[in-house]
Amino acid sequence: MAVIHQTTMSPTKLELLASWLPGQPWYTGSGRAPDLVRAGGFRLDDPQGEVGIEFMAVTDRSGGRATTYHVPMTYRGEALDAISSALIGTAEHGVLGRRLIYDGAADPVLVAQLVALMQGKARAQAQTASDTPDTTVAWTPVSQARLSVSGSPVLSGDATGTEILVPAVTDGDARQLAIRIVRLLSPDSGPAAPGQTGGSVSASWRLADGTRARGPFAMAWIR
Repeated sequence: MAVIHQTTMSPTKLELLASWLPGQPWYTGSGRAPDLVRAGGFRLDDPQGEVGIEFMAVTDRSGGRATTYHVPMTYRGEALDAISSALIGTAEHGVLGRRLIYDGAADPVLVAQLVALMQGKARAQAQTASDTPDTTVAWTPVSQARLSVSGSPVLSGDATGTEILVPAVTDGDARQLAIRIVRLLSPDSGPAAPGQTGGSVSASWRLADGTRARGPFAMAWIR
């Protein structure tokens, strides 16, 4: 189960994201420095207990209209060269020491556990409490067949989000799984792609006025 250490991190996650977000194709900021606050999210466990996995919602208040972004992140003690281009930044954790923080869409550990969540093989964990399942996170399966993923994710991105392609096996057949990471969170967003059906993960976040909203964080389908 996820262990949350009540300690410091320097620089903070929000400070690192404020530098990283403006360089992303789906960032809609007006040119001002981002003014970020946490808005919600959840965690997943790494079965090997080595990689921290978090799906974070952050709201940017720098423009005239608050915008909430979804950033899946992984936390590693050692660099992973295969995803060096996805590095968000490096921070010093008060308990764990040096941590490298990556855009989790590129991390094979996060992708495998996200698929496991959609298939009912993993449980969402609370973002800020140890050993506490987050029962508000909902999922639908990608496939009723047995599904597993392996290999390195291949990413592409545009103004609407990030698409991940990863090799998959369904009941012994080699396929390809497409995962859409929703980056701009919006209640009751549409399907992953026209005419496509598949799995999804939805969660809630806090709006600028303090009320709660709910919508998809990720969607997936088999090609």
